[in-house]
Amino acid sequence: MLATPPTAELHLHVEGTLEPELVFALAERNDVDLPFASVDELRAAYSFGSLQEFLDLYYACTAVLQTERDFHDLAWAYLERAHAQGLRHVEMFFDPQAHTSRDVDVDEVIDGLTRALAEARERFGITGGLILCFLRHLPVGDAAATLESVAHRASDLVGVGLDSSEVGFPPAAFARVFERARGLGLHVVAHAGEEGPPSYVTDALDLLHVERVDHGVRSLEDDTLVARLVADRVPLTVCPLSNLRLAVVSDLAEHPLPRMLAAGLLVTVNSDDPAYFGGYVGDNYQALRDVLGLDDDALALLAENSVEASFADAGRKAELVAEVRAWREARRAA
Repeated sequence: MLATPPTAELHLHVEGTLEPELVFALAERNDVDLPFASVDELRAAYSFGSLQEFLDLYYACTAVLQTERDFHDLAWAYLERAHAQGLRHVEMFFDPQAHTSRDVDVDEVIDGLTRALAEARERFGITGGLILCFLRHLPVGDAAATLESVAHRASDLVGVGLDSSEVGFPPAAFARVFERARGLGLHVVAHAGEEGPPSYVTDALDLLHVERVDHGVRSLEDDTLVARLVADRVPLTVCPLSNLRLAVVSDLAEHPLPRMLAAGLLVTVNSDDPAYFGGYVGDNYQALRDVLGLDDDALALLAENSVEASFADAGRKAELVAEVRAWREARRAA
C-alpha cells in the first residue's frame, strides 16, 4: 500500500515531464543537436532561479519532440511513473503552439498523447484526457488560430487552458478565444494567481468563465475573492513543489496550502512540471506530509478534492472516491 492516496492530477504539463535522459534519447532519435554535453550537464541546467528561466529551458528542450512516437513516449513515461505513485485519473495539459511553431503537425501531437492515454487506461485503469493550453505570451490571434486548427478534433479534448508567463499577460485578452472554446463544448481552465495578482483570478472567473483556477495561491490576498471561491466551490489546482522551485514560497514550511484548506477552499495537489521541479504527484503529497505535517485524513481530503474538481463523469468520480476511502481505511487498519 502506498503512503500517499490514489489521486487525480489536474495540473500537469506533459512537456514538463521531459526527463533529461529522455531529452537525450529523443535528440539522438531525431538528430537534434543539444547545447549540453551530457545528461548530467542538462540536469544541472534544471537549477533555474525564476519562472522565466524555467520557461526558457522548457521551450528549448521541446525541440526534441517531433513525431507522434515522440509524444507517445513522453506521455507514456509520465503515466508509468505517476501510476507507481497512485495516479488514477489525469487531465493532461499540452502546448501545441510550442510545437506548431517548429512545423510539427498538431495532429501528430494529439495522436501520440491520446495513444498513450488509451494504453494507460487499458494497462493501469487510468482515465483522463487532454487540455490544450494557449501560450499567453504569444498573440491572441495565434491562440485563436490554434483553436480553429483543432476544432475538428474537439471530441479528442477535455478542454482548453491558459499558461506560460503570467505577469503582463492578463486573462482578459483571451475572452473571445475562450468563448469559442466553450462553444465547441470544451471545459475551460486558466493559470492565474501564481505570479500574477488576485485580480487575474477574478478576471479568469468573470471574463473567461473558467471552471477551475490553476495555481491561485495569491487568492488568499483578497478576502472577497476567497469568499467567492469557497461559496462557488471553484477548484484551485495547487502545485507545492513547483511553488517552492519557482520561489512562489521561499520555504515549503511556509506554503499557504494549510491556510487554503482551513479557509474552506477546494484545493487539489499536483506536480505541474515534475521533471523540472523535483517531484511527481505522489512526491508532492509526501512533501505535504513530511514538511507541513498533513496527516492521512488531510491527504485523503485533498485526493477527494481532486476527484470532485475533475471533469470525469459521475460514475468514474464515484469509483475514484471509493478508492480514496478504501486507502484511508486501509491506513487506519495498518
